[in-house]
Amino acid sequence: MDAILALFFSLGPIVIFILLISIRQVNEYQRGVKFRLGKFVGVMEPGWRIILPVIESMQKVDIRVKAVDVPDQEAITKDNISARINAVIYYKVKDAGKAVIEVENYRFAVSQLAQTTMRNVVGEMELDELLQNREQASRKIKEIVDSLTDPWGISVDNVELKDVTLPEDMKRVIGKQAEAERERRSVVIKAEGEVQAAENLQKAAHMLSASPGALHLRTLSTLNDLSSDQSNTVIFAIPVEILRAFEAVGGMVKK
Repeated sequence: MDAILALFFSLGPIVIFILLISIRQVNEYQRGVKFRLGKFVGVMEPGWRIILPVIESMQKVDIRVKAVDVPDQEAITKDNISARINAVIYYKVKDAGKAVIEVENYRFAVSQLAQTTMRNVVGEMELDELLQNREQASRKIKEIVDSLTDPWGISVDNVELKDVTLPEDMKRVIGKQAEAERERRSVVIKAEGEVQAAENLQKAAHMLSASPGALHLRTLSTLNDLSSDQSNTVIFAIPVEILRAFEAVGGMVKK
């Protein structure tokens, strides 16, 4: 009995020391990938976990959503126009075991895959379509990247195209095109206004000709408007009815 107690007291500190160095803490936003003699054992949940020295090892994986800024990429659109694009991709690890075992560095792999996919998607779209439908391009990039990273245990939440930069000469061309489009709209609107004004004048002429004396009243109203203008111009307005009267008298004299 004394020998056992002596052995316990002699080995006790060593056992306690081994236990202390074997404790690993996995935080709530992490998962621990455990290996025993180099073989995958399982995924450790948050809390304190025992990892035996030498025999076992554990690699922690952050499962929070990560934002990766995809560097500027030079791409050629479907209509052969050069453009520089950049994007940001949001993803997270849904299977920590696959993220460690299936791919060497999933962060680098996701970034490289996003770059190549972005160039390929832009190459399938024309410039006008890319500028007008960024959400469609982002959604297509997300679907492709998400499907290709699924075997790695990665889930892509969203992809956003931040900017599309065009060469300076192309910017000038687009500016000229927009200016020409605005001028075309201005001419069309002005022409439509003239057509409507002509239609209204035609209606007014029919109404004045259909009512005897209406034109004379309109003439008097016009003279009243002109009298308010302080100018030296003298205007004599002769109603059409008077001219017609003279015309009728002249015809009778000839007879």
